[in-house]
Amino acid sequence: MSLPRLSNLARHRLLWLVVLCLLSLGGAAQAMTLAQALDKTPPAQLFAGADAYGAPQGDPAIVPVLKAGQLQGYAYLNSDFTPSTGYSGKPIRIVVGIDPKGVIRGINLVEHHEPIVLIGIPEAKVLAALNGLIGTDLAQVASGAVKPPQAEIVSGATVTVLVMGDSIVRSAVKLIRSGRLDGVAAGAAPVEVKRQLDPAVTQTADWQTLLGDGSVRSLVLTVGEVSKAFADAGQPAAAGHPEDADPAAPFISLYMAPVSVPAIGRSLLGDVAYERMAAKLQPGQSAVLVAGDGAYSFKGSGYVRGGIFDRIELMQDGQGLRFHDHDHTRLPVLAAQGAPHLKEIALFVVPQDFTFDPTEPFDLQLLVQRQTEGRDKATLPFDLAYQIPERYLLPAAAPAPVAVPAASPVQAAQTGQPMPEDDGPALWKTMWQMNHLNLAILGVALAVLTAIFFFQDVLTKYPRSFLWTRRAYLSFTLIWLGWIVHTQLSVVNVLTFANALLSGFSWEYFLSAPLVFVLWCAVAAGLLFWGRGPFCGWLCPFGALQELSNTVARKLRVPQIDLPWGLHERLWPIKYMIFLGLFGLSLYSLSDAEVYAEVEPFKTAIILKFMREWGFVLFALACLLPGLFIERFYCRYMCPLGAALAIPGRMRMFEWLKRWPECGSPCQRCANDCPVKAIHPEGQINVNECIYCMNCQVLYHDDTRCPHMITQKARREKIARSAQPGSGTKPAPVAQSKDAHAQPPAFRAQKAAVTPPPDLKGA
Repeated sequence: MSLPRLSNLARHRLLWLVVLCLLSLGGAAQAMTLAQALDKTPPAQLFAGADAYGAPQGDPAIVPVLKAGQLQGYAYLNSDFTPSTGYSGKPIRIVVGIDPKGVIRGINLVEHHEPIVLIGIPEAKVLAALNGLIGTDLAQVASGAVKPPQAEIVSGATVTVLVMGDSIVRSAVKLIRSGRLDGVAAGAAPVEVKRQLDPAVTQTADWQTLLGDGSVRSLVLTVGEVSKAFADAGQPAAAGHPEDADPAAPFISLYMAPVSVPAIGRSLLGDVAYERMAAKLQPGQSAVLVAGDGAYSFKGSGYVRGGIFDRIELMQDGQGLRFHDHDHTRLPVLAAQGAPHLKEIALFVVPQDFTFDPTEPFDLQLLVQRQTEGRDKATLPFDLAYQIPERYLLPAAAPAPVAVPAASPVQAAQTGQPMPEDDGPALWKTMWQMNHLNLAILGVALAVLTAIFFFQDVLTKYPRSFLWTRRAYLSFTLIWLGWIVHTQLSVVNVLTFANALLSGFSWEYFLSAPLVFVLWCAVAAGLLFWGRGPFCGWLCPFGALQELSNTVARKLRVPQIDLPWGLHERLWPIKYMIFLGLFGLSLYSLSDAEVYAEVEPFKTAIILKFMREWGFVLFALACLLPGLFIERFYCRYMCPLGAALAIPGRMRMFEWLKRWPECGSPCQRCANDCPVKAIHPEGQINVNECIYCMNCQVLYHDDTRCPHMITQKARREKIARSAQPGSGTKPAPVAQSKDAHAQPPAFRAQKAAVTPPPDLKGA
């Protein structure tokens, strides 16, 4: 059987293996039913002394819980009433026991896939936090008399606990309001006259006017005020760990406004951005702008890890909503005249499954976290209340507005209804205009790199100049591209792109991040021309961090480890297996794949600059540490993005890395000097592993280190000497060993070199 046939057979087997794995995963993904959940929940765990369950009632089902035949209350599954997706991207299923009066009596966590609980935080600690909701009268919350309670935060599992607590409260409120509990009447929520937005109010305003009339509400806190609040709440440890020694130092200035209200949205976003936002909203859907400045971030880092903004919650009518990353759009500036430059500006779209009315009062709750002892944190909520100013509303007693003819220039201003299209630029074009300076810098950098590749034959003839050119470019990649503008590509980008091709591709999604889009276009062009080398060797901030740290290690005389070729070659497939695993998982659940993509330390080391939980920091350092002894260790053996780029990189068009006939047989100089050992002992370059550092091209032109060039130089010098006057005198023969003439000329030339070559890597 021929080698190509074996290769095809292997590929077919791999494909079938992936298909079988996906089918098995799909079979395991069936939703848990209430009956299955009750099989794992003894009645006594929900109500003291209970001994049996009754027959299911209604849809979604609730089940009576009995004690000696007497009704104690009802059991239900939280995910049947409200979304409960957590950090893992999968539902968290909790059986809740509630008595006829709407009081929580018991909780049982029956299913979750939260990685932080599975591998880190003890489940008992999470359950203890949730048990704090037992005994809470949620009928009061359903009636609007009190605000929803919040489970005690568990340090390290904030997102998970918040989602669990929110789902318990929201599902119970929904059940109570349905009137299916005997002791609580249906529709317990207060009934008020429905107000409507006034379509005649379209005038924009400046920042001070918006603040003055209440269109934008603010919450301003100092460090001292937050410390006092923690002390009053009985948490002296948190009060003793202020963010600043000066109590008057600003802690946060938080601003909020419903920008789906046309006049407010046009004032804060500008006409073009508002029109495009409104066009994407469904009828009745709303959007809220949240902005902040100061020492405390309302965004935090939870949305980076788990996709949930765990520090803010939108609350209305006894229900709470925590925004996800797919609800969020980052804004660079506010359009209102006189608006300050704020550190964080976020546009959040309210999901359609959350009932929200901007004409009714609502709150934004800010969850303030402070370090206490070790990794423990204390939390304290601060509320920012909002009531839309009366001038945006029609009078309460006004009759229903008459439909306006289509030809009228003023249409009914319904929240979320698209406004008439104009000829203004799309929102993604506005984002490109806002990033024009960064795009120009990136364009110049890519042009410089292209020039380096096109003129590599000239540059590599000057080893030291080329060495410092490369180090300067890598420093730019690490500092500006990585740490300043956070343009670190990831395997998540590859998985998202593949998922978009399968589920409905949209250019606007990818165009909304201009720097990432341009860099990916450059990488795609580089793949066609030279393979994965341009990105991995020059444009990857984490790769630059590895190479520069190894350079420093060499300066400090850290010993370098040279792995045997056999071991080195067998470690290559690891990164391909990691990528295939992530790709297969992404076909089943993209959110799960994003969680496991943390095998890339890029987010920790580059995006967050090591400002993260210690577990992630330790993992990132563990990936960097071997690189001090084995250059680019992570790139060689573990990087799934490198593996993803290597596969299409085999279609490259150019072979610009030159080789001499002696390369590999017998000369091994380039193979030994290759930073990632991408040159086989036989002399050929493995393009799947080559990072295009051009070290082999520097050697190719070096007549002090390359045996071929040394031989050529010796011949030229011999010819030059023979052409000089008086060269007819025959020199005395030099004694040679018996097998000297049996050695290749290149080896004899290399032995004849008097001065040892400089170590340019450690220079």
